[in-house]
Amino acid sequence: MVKPATTKLSTRGQVVIPEEIRNRLGLEPGEQFVVIGEGDVVVLKTLKPPKLEELKPLLDKVQKAAAAAGVTPEDVERVIAEVRASK
Repeated sequence: MVKPATTKLSTRGQVVIPEEIRNRLGLEPGEQFVVIGEGDVVVLKTLKPPKLEELKPLLDKVQKAAAAAGVTPEDVERVIAEVRASK
């Protein structure tokens, strides 16, 4: 079993993740987390963007559906421009 570590909450609400845990989990500066709190438990879950190869099957499916529906790249560009202009 992994040895637990302790840390403190700063006056600014910051918590330092101990070095041994950062190293073991491969955490880098700027890493983002989802924070969940319930009762006396706080959970930090890293947010990792998916790798392109993980998205490829979904992208392929979307491209096939768009082609079947007759949606062109120009249609997509036009809609993006319209949405940006409305902001």
